[in-house]
Amino acid sequence: MARDAGGQTVKRADARRNIEAILDAAASRLSRDPEATIAQIAQEAGVGRITLYGHFASRAELVDAVVARTIAEGDAALDEVDLTGDAREALVRLIGSSWLLIVQIGALMTVAAATLPPERMLELHAGPVSRVESLIDRGRAEGAFRTDVPSSWLAGTLHRLMHGASVEIDAGRLAPHDAAATIAATALAAFTAPGETVPSVDQASQW
Repeated sequence: MARDAGGQTVKRADARRNIEAILDAAASRLSRDPEATIAQIAQEAGVGRITLYGHFASRAELVDAVVARTIAEGDAALDEVDLTGDAREALVRLIGSSWLLIVQIGALMTVAAATLPPERMLELHAGPVSRVESLIDRGRAEGAFRTDVPSSWLAGTLHRLMHGASVEIDAGRLAPHDAAATIAATALAAFTAPGETVPSVDQASQW
């Protein structure tokens, strides 16, 4: 319980509010301007540079924190997606729930890739990648997905398809409302074993 304006509990609450404001501002500003400076982020957060540096010692540390929070929030949202049943149907559901999220944080991931070491990027993405690879492994075991290339390659292919959709939307070559079905159709074609019939998105959604 807070004792007074200078009490320890109040200070901790203020610190938490400042941290959340800084992370919110960093996510927003860096998504719009990957070159945004600490001073610009602090201004958007409504705090001084000294306050910001009191919580994050460097721009790289701030980028790491905001990317980790963003990925964790997205991963938690995807925990709600039903991945049971036919693996192809589950893949279509996962794409429908995750593609827009990945597109929305694409600019932030570009900043992260330019700022953080590759091993840290792999660590941050371990949770989402594990979800996709687990689904792919199950699909391979059930005979729904191809087994002649590694699961990690198929997971990477899906990730690149989603980012590619963002590029196509920005270029005006793909309508946003068509993106999920387009990604799913391409992924099903890439994941289906050679010689097997590639299901349509509608077919996969009915299994």
